[in-house]
Amino acid sequence: MLDIAADLHRWCEQGRPFAVATVVAVGGSSPREPGAALAVDADGTAVGSVSGGCVEGAVYDLCQQVLESGKPVLERFGYSDDDAFAVGLTCGGVIDVFVQRVDPAADLTFVTGLAAAVAGEAAAVARVVQGPEGLPGRGLLVRADGTYEGTLGDPELDRTAVGETRALLDAGRTATVSVRCGEPLTLLVEASVPPPRMLVFGAIDFAAALVRIGRFLGYAVTVCDARPVFATAARFPDADEVVVDWPHRYFDRTAVDGRTVVCVLTHDAKFDVPLLERALRLPLAYVGAMGSRRTHEDRLARLRAAGVTELELASLHSPIGLDLGARTPEETALSIAAEITAHRRGGSGVPLTGAHTPIHHAPAA
Repeated sequence: MLDIAADLHRWCEQGRPFAVATVVAVGGSSPREPGAALAVDADGTAVGSVSGGCVEGAVYDLCQQVLESGKPVLERFGYSDDDAFAVGLTCGGVIDVFVQRVDPAADLTFVTGLAAAVAGEAAAVARVVQGPEGLPGRGLLVRADGTYEGTLGDPELDRTAVGETRALLDAGRTATVSVRCGEPLTLLVEASVPPPRMLVFGAIDFAAALVRIGRFLGYAVTVCDARPVFATAARFPDADEVVVDWPHRYFDRTAVDGRTVVCVLTHDAKFDVPLLERALRLPLAYVGAMGSRRTHEDRLARLRAAGVTELELASLHSPIGLDLGARTPEETALSIAAEITAHRRGGSGVPLTGAHTPIHHAPAA
């Protein structure tokens, strides 16, 4: 649901009730991950998607039914070889979809959760999607400090749900969890966290192209270079932040986490080595460095001399990017972004034509 938070928040501000269908679980070659949503208002306006097109019509109809009845529904959509014309996923996957009605005037927990997502705040909405009569559809809004709004109807159940939700919020993950308070029930926890960071070191023309594709992929992008004549907002209008500082000094004082991507494009040892010495010792999502193979070998020697271990060096992507035959800054940025995506999502980077690898990989932990 939070993937279309901006649209739903606008509907809430306008007082428009709607039904929202959210992917709860997936199996096989499903095109969307848990949390993907399709919403329909009383006028029949639809936003979002749960399957990339395969079952949108059926889910749209289901939303209209729930909007009218007010009763939440958990529905499974798959594909049957026995009935090729049945509604289902032609890719062979299976998705479980939870549909519920949201009334802005009454469902204040969801309204607040949508507002938090739009504002980029760290918060999570936990909804009961399967459980005893009367519980499906109930929800909690949990913030990073452990405070919460709403109730599932039982203080002990609330405490258990808040604990499970905070764990997923800390990891920035959307997933289902099973809890028990008398009878078992299933919660869908959707975490809203600030976007992951992409730190681009080296204010060169290749960096400008990488900034644009980084923003397109949903990263908050920072460009850092020690040379003030190159590191300017005018040269990088798409960057969220342009910093004039030595790379390693900026890296020491900025916040990074397990979702942070570091791209070192300077290919100058006096900038690269102190920075990489620090970055390779942290559990970041990706660390890549630009340069020729000769530059790469020289860089490795300098890093070893600085005390970086072979295990730490193994996490360095250098020369940076996939082999796409890239020439222009834009093509090079594409090759870097492709490698980052493959690494974060568990892809092989090989062409899908003729390959026996999955098209849709399991969501990253």
